[in-house]
Amino acid sequence: MRSVWIPRIGPPEVLEVREVPDPHAGPGEVRVRVRASGVNFADCMARMGLYPDAPKLPCVVGYEVAGTIDEVGAGVEDVAAGTAVLTPTRFNGYAELVVVPAAQIVPLPEGMTFEQGAALPVNYLTAILMLEMLAQVRAGERVLIHGAAGGVGLAAVQLCLLHGAEVIGTASASKHAALREAGVAHVIDYRTGDVESEVRRLTGGRGVDVVLDAIGGEHLRQSYRVLAPLGRLVAFGFSAAAPGTSRRVLTALWQLARMPRFSPVTLMNDNRAVMGVNLGHLWEETALLRTQLATLVDYYRAGKIRPTVGRTFPLVEAAAAHAYIQGRQNVGKVVLTT
Repeated sequence: MRSVWIPRIGPPEVLEVREVPDPHAGPGEVRVRVRASGVNFADCMARMGLYPDAPKLPCVVGYEVAGTIDEVGAGVEDVAAGTAVLTPTRFNGYAELVVVPAAQIVPLPEGMTFEQGAALPVNYLTAILMLEMLAQVRAGERVLIHGAAGGVGLAAVQLCLLHGAEVIGTASASKHAALREAGVAHVIDYRTGDVESEVRRLTGGRGVDVVLDAIGGEHLRQSYRVLAPLGRLVAFGFSAAAPGTSRRVLTALWQLARMPRFSPVTLMNDNRAVMGVNLGHLWEETALLRTQLATLVDYYRAGKIRPTVGRTFPLVEAAAAHAYIQGRQNVGKVVLTT
């Protein structure tokens, strides 16, 4: 089979397509013939040597795939070859075949494409954990989503609207029309506007009830400042550490040093909460993730969410997909197809 490898730290061009032996399903596992693989910013961070949870190089990344089961391991029941599925993967998703525990696969809903299936696990699991389990967003609340046009951003927009919350999104000007069409009430150009001042203007000085921040670093201070009383800040990324396509160690260290520390006394006095989500540290919570995926599939079947695939690239063009994401060009999910 073909798979895409990160042989060494570097720009997108370091990615290599290699022919390797086919993997086989062991006890309790299934093998999926991949039709689509999701691309995430964490994959780019791994390529730049800035993602501490990535496997030791050389490695194959990829957190999610959709495809058909073509091999079933010993002890696996009620799972048949030929079944279309979507599943999170702990790496190895950039490949034509991947082996995963049978317990974590979810049948692909009727009407959902393989590309949409690969766009669901990481982005929507992250969004549902942030909004439903941690922030517990409610009708009438205001939610500020940074990078609202990205994969997680659009997933969060859909979940906010499902719960009756009003969304304020940040994005570059070229993405504003798409966000308004997606239901975002107010869009702020983070490149030219003063986000903090604009949020205060839009909320009459009160601030927002929830902020979703994937930028991290110094930016978290601004996100905290715009919280209303009993507001919740959820951090889920650190894109400030990777402003370009190649590793800049000093930039990453500077942003890490500028990351605010939140004192419990300050949080009590401000009546605010700061939380975080790292899906990569929840892989052992199989029952939790499967339950949340089932909820998301139910939302899809009811027409309440619909994964947005912004662009697809052939598996062999994974380098171009990485460059596309890091160039901040995507609206929605970027997917590799086989």
